[in-house]
Amino acid sequence: MRTTTIDNLHAARTKKNDEFYTQMKDIERELNEHENSFKNQIVYCNCDDPETSRFVEYFKKNFDKFELKKLIVTSYNSKGCGKLLIYEGKECEIKSLVGNGDFRSKECIEFLKEADIVATNPPFSLFRKFIAQLFEYDKKFVIIGNKNALTNKEIFKLFKDDKMWIGNTPLGADIMFDVSEEYAKELLETKKNGAGYRIIDGVVKGRTQAAWFTNLYVKKRHQELVLEKEYTPEEYPKFDHYDAINVNSMKEIPKNYYGLMGVPVTFFDKYNPEQFEIIDGLNNNSILDGPTPETKDKFLAQVNGKPIYVRIIIKNKKVIK
Repeated sequence: MRTTTIDNLHAARTKKNDEFYTQMKDIERELNEHENSFKNQIVYCNCDDPETSRFVEYFKKNFDKFELKKLIVTSYNSKGCGKLLIYEGKECEIKSLVGNGDFRSKECIEFLKEADIVATNPPFSLFRKFIAQLFEYDKKFVIIGNKNALTNKEIFKLFKDDKMWIGNTPLGADIMFDVSEEYAKELLETKKNGAGYRIIDGVVKGRTQAAWFTNLYVKKRHQELVLEKEYTPEEYPKFDHYDAINVNSMKEIPKNYYGLMGVPVTFFDKYNPEQFEIIDGLNNNSILDGPTPETKDKFLAQVNGKPIYVRIIIKNKKVIK
């Protein structure tokens, strides 16, 4: 099948949007909290240039402190061979891969099989495929992705089944990225300051809805959310087409309600699986079930005729009478 001009343009734009490079301060803020998870582990950064990646710089700097066993780094090159670094505590030569370094290639999958933990900022446009591969090979990971992935069916189900969660960095944190000069120019021309980018100390930084996703130990997941509000039907109306009450913020979750509740996406930041159970998610349809014959013409995230933003349907396991 011949690729259309529109497809080519879309591919080019997707590639540019993938060129967001993580800053050291954001890596330190997240990964410092996982220090105990790295001991005697092989870490694989499979979307990172060994010469420029802040992830690589971070792990080399902390190699002895974390008692790492090995650091493996591979990078993608669309026009030739990718780069390879295998670091075991002493400076070593950066070599060329046989292939282009695509994380899905057989060559890189062999490195993935060897690794214990994957830490990187994968292409956002390939996030679902990246996650699927990590689970296919049963790997631990701490990676950056777009917050919008939280409402994707496959990703949402992993959260529901307690197989993946938000990292230490709060969902509300403003994660900025280094970008190429070419993309910085495009951001200045096409985006608003504060939305698609910010200028910090005279340098254009890319801004996107990013979050850390992991299956490593995160302390806050085991801290109970203190609930103080009492349920009343007047204060907590039900959705028009779904049997659950609407809750507008985390602090408003009622402590004494036994039924289903729809809470904002920020719930994932405070989710304690010992305290709450995730049931589903609502936008115009059910995130898990999609449109059904009964709901296809109804907007599920709607209260009193007014559509609201995505809601996560939860149930309190520890209702206070």
